[in-house]
Amino acid sequence: MISHTDKKIRFHLAEDTIDDKDIDSLVAWLKTYPRLTKGPKTLEFEAAWSKWLGAKHSVFCNSGSSANLLMYYALLRSGRLRNKKVVVPSVGWVTTVAPAMQLGFEPVMCEADKDTYGLDLDHLEKLVKKHDPALVVMVQVLGVPHKMDELMKLKEKYGFFLLEDACAAGGAAYKGRKVGTFGDMASFSAYFGHQFSTIEGGLVSTSDKGLNDLLLMHRSHGWSKDLGQTEHDALVKKHGIDDFHTPFVFYEAGFNLRATDLQAVIGLGQVAKLDWMVGRRRENHSQFARRLGGKLDFQKVPEGAETCSISFGALAKDNAQRRRIVDALAENGIETRVFSAGNLGLHPFWMERYGKTSFPMADRIHHCGFFLPNNPSLKTADVDLISDVVLGAL
Repeated sequence: MISHTDKKIRFHLAEDTIDDKDIDSLVAWLKTYPRLTKGPKTLEFEAAWSKWLGAKHSVFCNSGSSANLLMYYALLRSGRLRNKKVVVPSVGWVTTVAPAMQLGFEPVMCEADKDTYGLDLDHLEKLVKKHDPALVVMVQVLGVPHKMDELMKLKEKYGFFLLEDACAAGGAAYKGRKVGTFGDMASFSAYFGHQFSTIEGGLVSTSDKGLNDLLLMHRSHGWSKDLGQTEHDALVKKHGIDDFHTPFVFYEAGFNLRATDLQAVIGLGQVAKLDWMVGRRRENHSQFARRLGGKLDFQKVPEGAETCSISFGALAKDNAQRRRIVDALAENGIETRVFSAGNLGLHPFWMERYGKTSFPMADRIHHCGFFLPNNPSLKTADVDLISDVVLGAL
């Protein structure tokens, strides 16, 4: 197989969404000699993101992976879970599942849906009936929304909490509602190459104030500095804290997962142009689907849904065909990689604890899946060129 280093890359899988205007704005702000650590700009960015998304609250942290950790921990500490059983997806990222293992949950893995590659809802219902989990974790896979009407009906029927990993899906929508507003909490990534970037960064969004207060405390050591005055005063009164100690009292066994105001300034510029970036990714995704339709398998978009993918994911008919496609892409300077992480049930971190967990659809994604570039800088001619290379290798 041709290594990606053998040819100069003409089309990267990811391009930076931070442009000259963002840098100029950051430089102008830096010249005011502001506080760089978490401060007022973080609050401004959280509010701007929440408004754009359609959620009441958002907590800015240092990565999408940390956002997932915060979601799990906030639910665990909320006292609302009837047990520690959780259904996790087979197709996602390691840090979609890792917090369940780190925090002592009892995870059981779910097959991937043949259309969206999210949770297979028939398998999910069987698992829910068998295990009665208090929690289900889903991924909006690669910016293609899942079948949310059906999933929310299962949530209502069986009474589980839902965590929505939308780290690679910011801007995707289902029937006019942005993904990341369906679950009890949702995570987003602001890493390089995702829908928007703060260099590194992540967010948890929720419309549940109680969960948001726990997220704020867990993000910053477990103290109450980021809470509203009423909530802070209630904790001081409840625990009989001396006034002198109140700034440094730890009510929760928290983490330090904060981002910085420097990143928040970049984030504000990203939100301002996010609709444009989402639109460009959506157009590219649709063009890939038109060009490759009938030749390769890829995610089917549910009726009434709109994509916002960070890459276009496709499935070859078998591993040998994928190898030919990958070689052709590399030969033409087009970057590619496996589809997400494939089936997480085939990775050592999972198999060493729970054994090999194999499913027909998740395994096919694992062995046949690959990514094609999708970012706002791609032009129509670029998408056509990339598509032609793929089609020529079939």
